[in-house]
Amino acid sequence: MKSAYELAMERLAKNQPIVTLSDDQKKRLADVDSTFKARIAEKELFLKDQIRTAQSAGKFEEMESLEKQLASEIRRLQEDCEAKKEKLRASFVK
Repeated sequence: MKSAYELAMERLAKNQPIVTLSDDQKKRLADVDSTFKARIAEKELFLKDQIRTAQSAGKFEEMESLEKQLASEIRRLQEDCEAKKEKLRASFVK
């Protein structure tokens, strides 16, 4: 007897075939990941330094604004990374 999980996985495989990636494709996806991780780290370093400067100067409103900007930039970069990886995955299927 199959478990509910196994049955669900079979139904899912019928709707969306399981795609196995080659080593080259995995490497290309990893390159995209590492590029965006580097961009995120760069933004974090830059903005966290500005946040510390604003905090030491007592500019708490500016500090809050910079923290919001940092969160927004990280979110945008993560979304860009996922979009680029999805586009890359779509090109693998063709």
